[in-house]
Amino acid sequence: MTTKEYNKAVDMHSDAVYHFILKNIKDTEVAQDVVQDTFVKLWVKVDTVAFEKCKSYIFTTAYHTMIDHIRKNKRLVTFDDVTELNHSHEKTYSDVGEILNAAVSKLPTNQRTVIMLRDYEGYSYEEISEITGLNESQVKVYIYRARVFLKSYIGSIEKIL
Repeated sequence: MTTKEYNKAVDMHSDAVYHFILKNIKDTEVAQDVVQDTFVKLWVKVDTVAFEKCKSYIFTTAYHTMIDHIRKNKRLVTFDDVTELNHSHEKTYSDVGEILNAAVSKLPTNQRTVIMLRDYEGYSYEEISEITGLNESQVKVYIYRARVFLKSYIGSIEKIL
Protein backbone atom coordinates (compact mmCIF):
# COMPACT_ATOMS: atom_id res chain seq x y z
CA MET A 1 0.00 0.00 0.00
CA THR A 2 1.31 3.41 -0.88
CA THR A 3 1.26 6.47 1.38
CA LYS A 4 -1.54 7.94 -0.71
CA GLU A 5 -3.60 4.74 -0.32
CA TYR A 6 -2.88 4.73 3.43
CA ASN A 7 -4.17 8.30 3.74
CA LYS A 8 -7.23 7.37 1.70
CA ALA A 9 -7.85 4.38 3.99
CA VAL A 10 -7.65 6.65 7.03
CA ASP A 11 -10.14 9.07 5.46
CA MET A 12 -12.50 6.29 4.42
CA HIS A 13 -12.56 4.17 7.58
CA SER A 14 -11.56 6.24 10.61
CA ASP A 15 -15.08 7.45 11.43
CA ALA A 16 -16.66 4.01 11.12
CA VAL A 17 -13.95 2.39 13.26
CA TYR A 18 -14.25 5.17 15.86
CA HIS A 19 -18.02 4.74 16.13
CA PHE A 20 -17.65 0.96 16.32
CA ILE A 21 -15.15 1.20 19.17
CA LEU A 22 -17.08 3.98 20.92
CA LYS A 23 -20.27 1.89 20.93
CA ASN A 24 -18.37 -0.88 22.69
CA ILE A 25 -16.23 1.07 25.13
CA LYS A 26 -18.38 4.17 25.84
CA ASP A 27 -15.31 6.34 26.48
CA THR A 28 -14.37 8.86 23.79
CA GLU A 29 -10.73 9.19 24.85
CA VAL A 30 -10.17 5.45 24.96
CA ALA A 31 -11.95 5.04 21.61
CA GLN A 32 -9.69 7.69 20.08
CA ASP A 33 -6.63 5.93 21.49
CA VAL A 34 -7.75 2.58 20.11
CA VAL A 35 -8.36 4.08 16.67
CA GLN A 36 -5.00 5.84 16.73
CA ASP A 37 -3.23 2.62 17.78
CA THR A 38 -5.04 0.80 14.99
CA PHE A 39 -3.79 3.19 12.33
CA VAL A 40 -0.28 3.14 13.80
CA LYS A 41 -0.33 -0.65 13.48
CA LEU A 42 -1.55 -0.31 9.90
CA TRP A 43 1.29 2.11 9.16
CA VAL A 44 3.82 -0.37 10.54
CA LYS A 45 2.39 -3.04 8.21
CA VAL A 46 1.76 -0.67 5.28
CA ASP A 47 4.06 -2.68 3.01
CA THR A 48 2.31 -5.99 3.69
CA VAL A 49 -1.38 -4.93 3.70
CA ALA A 50 -3.08 -4.53 0.33
CA PHE A 51 -5.32 -1.49 -0.05
CA GLU A 52 -8.23 -3.72 -1.08
CA LYS A 53 -7.95 -5.64 2.22
CA CYS A 54 -7.28 -2.65 4.47
CA LYS A 55 -10.87 -2.28 5.77
CA SER A 56 -10.88 -5.82 7.11
CA TYR A 57 -7.39 -5.34 8.55
CA ILE A 58 -8.40 -2.06 10.22
CA PHE A 59 -11.54 -3.49 11.85
CA THR A 60 -9.73 -6.66 12.93
CA THR A 61 -6.88 -4.68 14.45
CA ALA A 62 -9.26 -2.24 16.13
CA TYR A 63 -11.27 -5.09 17.59
CA HIS A 64 -8.19 -6.83 19.00
CA THR A 65 -6.77 -3.56 20.32
CA MET A 66 -10.08 -2.85 22.04
CA ILE A 67 -10.17 -6.33 23.58
CA ASP A 68 -6.59 -5.91 24.80
CA HIS A 69 -7.55 -2.61 26.41
CA ILE A 70 -10.63 -4.11 28.06
CA ARG A 71 -8.67 -7.06 29.41
CA LYS A 72 -5.95 -4.77 30.67
CA ASN A 73 -8.48 -2.71 32.59
CA LYS A 74 -10.52 -5.73 33.71
CA ARG A 75 -13.81 -4.35 32.50
CA LEU A 76 -15.12 -7.64 31.18
CA VAL A 77 -18.48 -8.58 32.65
CA THR A 78 -20.01 -11.96 31.98
CA PHE A 79 -23.65 -12.28 31.12
CA ASP A 80 -24.06 -14.63 34.10
CA ASP A 81 -23.53 -11.65 36.42
CA VAL A 82 -26.45 -9.75 34.88
CA THR A 83 -29.89 -10.13 36.39
CA GLU A 84 -32.90 -9.92 34.13
CA LEU A 85 -34.76 -7.62 36.52
CA ASN A 86 -32.17 -4.88 36.15
CA HIS A 87 -32.10 -5.15 32.38
CA SER A 88 -35.61 -5.00 31.07
CA HIS A 89 -37.57 -2.17 29.60
CA GLU A 90 -41.00 -1.54 31.07
CA LYS A 91 -41.69 2.11 30.27
CA THR A 92 -43.58 3.39 27.29
CA TYR A 93 -41.27 5.70 25.38
CA SER A 94 -41.09 6.87 21.81
CA ASP A 95 -37.33 7.20 21.23
CA VAL A 96 -36.59 3.79 19.75
CA GLY A 97 -32.96 4.68 19.03
CA GLU A 98 -32.29 5.54 22.66
CA ILE A 99 -33.93 2.34 23.89
CA LEU A 100 -32.00 0.26 21.34
CA ASN A 101 -28.68 1.90 22.29
CA ALA A 102 -29.40 1.24 25.97
CA ALA A 103 -30.20 -2.39 25.18
CA VAL A 104 -27.06 -2.86 23.05
CA SER A 105 -24.90 -1.34 25.80
CA LYS A 106 -26.11 -4.03 28.21
CA LEU A 107 -24.88 -6.88 25.99
CA PRO A 108 -21.65 -8.72 26.86
CA THR A 109 -18.65 -7.51 24.84
CA ASN A 110 -18.53 -10.44 22.38
CA GLN A 111 -22.26 -10.27 21.64
CA ARG A 112 -22.23 -6.48 21.31
CA THR A 113 -19.27 -6.63 18.94
CA VAL A 114 -20.74 -9.22 16.59
CA ILE A 115 -24.23 -7.68 16.56
CA MET A 116 -22.74 -4.29 15.72
CA LEU A 117 -20.53 -5.69 12.98
CA ARG A 118 -23.50 -7.56 11.52
CA ASP A 119 -26.38 -5.11 11.92
CA TYR A 120 -24.64 -1.72 12.10
CA GLU A 121 -21.71 -2.29 9.73
CA GLY A 122 -23.26 -4.93 7.43
CA TYR A 123 -20.48 -7.52 7.56
CA SER A 124 -21.17 -11.13 6.62
CA TYR A 125 -20.75 -13.95 9.12
CA GLU A 126 -17.52 -14.96 7.41
CA GLU A 127 -16.10 -11.43 7.61
CA ILE A 128 -17.08 -11.12 11.27
CA SER A 129 -15.37 -14.43 11.90
CA GLU A 130 -12.17 -13.10 10.31
CA ILE A 131 -12.34 -9.82 12.24
CA THR A 132 -13.04 -11.31 15.67
CA GLY A 133 -11.09 -14.55 15.36
CA LEU A 134 -14.19 -16.54 16.34
CA ASN A 135 -15.39 -19.41 14.20
CA GLU A 136 -18.45 -18.77 12.05
CA SER A 137 -20.70 -20.96 14.19
CA GLN A 138 -19.78 -19.04 17.33
CA VAL A 139 -20.47 -15.74 15.54
CA LYS A 140 -23.96 -16.99 14.65
CA VAL A 141 -24.57 -18.12 18.24
CA TYR A 142 -23.48 -14.74 19.67
CA ILE A 143 -25.68 -12.89 17.19
CA TYR A 144 -28.64 -15.12 18.04
CA ARG A 145 -28.14 -14.66 21.79
CA ALA A 146 -27.76 -10.90 21.37
CA ARG A 147 -30.97 -10.69 19.36
CA VAL A 148 -32.85 -12.79 21.92
CA PHE A 149 -31.64 -10.49 24.70
CA LEU A 150 -32.54 -7.37 22.71
CA LYS A 151 -35.99 -8.76 22.01
CA SER A 152 -36.61 -9.55 25.68
CA TYR A 153 -35.18 -6.19 26.79
CA ILE A 154 -37.22 -4.11 24.40
CA GLY A 155 -40.34 -6.21 24.68
CA SER A 156 -43.17 -5.68 22.24
CA ILE A 157 -43.09 -2.89 19.69
CA GLU A 158 -46.32 -1.52 21.13
CA LYS A 159 -44.53 -0.68 24.39
CA ILE A 160 -42.05 1.64 22.72
CA LEU A 161 -44.26 3.28 20.12
